[in-house]
Amino acid sequence: MALGDSSRFIEDNLWERLAGARWILAAAWLGLGGAVWTDALALMPAIGLGALILVAAGVSARRRPVAAALARLTNEPKPLRLGGEDRLTALVRALPDAALLLDPRGTVVVANLRASGVVASARVGDPVSFAVRVPEVLEAIRAATADGVARRIEFAERVPLDRWLRADIVPVRSGEGRGTATEAVLLGFTDLTAQRRVEQMRVDFIANASHELRTPLASLSGFIETLQGPARNDAGARERFLKIMGEQARRMSRLIDDLLSLSRIEMNAHLRPETKVDVTAVLSHVRDALGPLGRERGVEIALEHPPQPVAVLGDRDELFRVFENLVENALKYGGAAGRVEIGIVREGSDVVISVRDYGPGIAPEHVPRLTERFYRVDTAHSREQGGTGLGLAIVKHIVARHRGRLGIESTPGEGSTFSVRLSALPVDDRKTTTLSRP
Repeated sequence: MALGDSSRFIEDNLWERLAGARWILAAAWLGLGGAVWTDALALMPAIGLGALILVAAGVSARRRPVAAALARLTNEPKPLRLGGEDRLTALVRALPDAALLLDPRGTVVVANLRASGVVASARVGDPVSFAVRVPEVLEAIRAATADGVARRIEFAERVPLDRWLRADIVPVRSGEGRGTATEAVLLGFTDLTAQRRVEQMRVDFIANASHELRTPLASLSGFIETLQGPARNDAGARERFLKIMGEQARRMSRLIDDLLSLSRIEMNAHLRPETKVDVTAVLSHVRDALGPLGRERGVEIALEHPPQPVAVLGDRDELFRVFENLVENALKYGGAAGRVEIGIVREGSDVVISVRDYGPGIAPEHVPRLTERFYRVDTAHSREQGGTGLGLAIVKHIVARHRGRLGIESTPGEGSTFSVRLSALPVDDRKTTTLSRP
């Protein structure tokens, strides 16, 4: 606003205020006129009193417009006070990370939406100790409230999943200086899980790769030395060795792919998928994809499912990987009877997907360890079938990420059944769509 505009603004408001007080001024002047008429007051003193009343009305009318005009000229923002509850609440709720605002006693005053994903039990009006049960964080809150110094604490949670978090405790004070009392405490949380999982993924990958790649690399080195030395001119040995070397190279490639897949799944284990997926469509795709392998081995793949779509919240590619691994294992290790059955059954609010074979079965002592990395019931047979020992470990981690349960039942001589239990969406959910074939 220009200076001329502000002057006009003040002048207009002055006349507006005087016009609003016109009846009071008129009554005062009539009283003075009556006093002069009855000779109770001389004319000149009456005129002086009238002028003073008019000046006093003008000064009181100008005070607020002048202040408003100066505020507009300087464009000074209004101070954000703790008493301005609406503004402070909006500020905390707008923060991109999980945040709680506490009063000096440690009671939750404001909790934004993201806080429910980190401290689900945080409710306004409850002590912060109800939601945060980490002694180091609670002690840091008390210390920050007392001395007004911000603090940062990193901690880990093991239930329901492994998570690493950082808590930033920032005291909020109305003024500057050590003597100013803390009026509130801002408690913010940053999720460090992805960062820590990446670090752990690197360590695990190096450890697993160095262990599992040692044997095929030693075989390749031995064959290369043989071909360069004694078998240099032996055509038969060269063909036989090159075939084995190719198999070893493919095995290393599969091993690296499975290790990377397992690391990616573990890195996102704390994030539950939220996409609607039709389980029936996924299993139909698995049956079609593994149909050639089944025909090659003389095994029929049967699929039984309800007439209506069965939907769950999940990741379509990961669920495909789960059932592809289970059906492929059934074909390779349990397809001797010529049939593998896939079933989809609703049980209350859950859906149970089972893969059953009629092969030799698995001895009871092996069942609890089947999902361990690189665990094989028959190492030689597994390697002949192209297994890496990571398939069921991948299945276990994907099912855990979907908050499901993996079941294994096996009787030697009668076959095995692998089942996956997931939470199903209601049947009448009209938003569920059936996936097309890839």
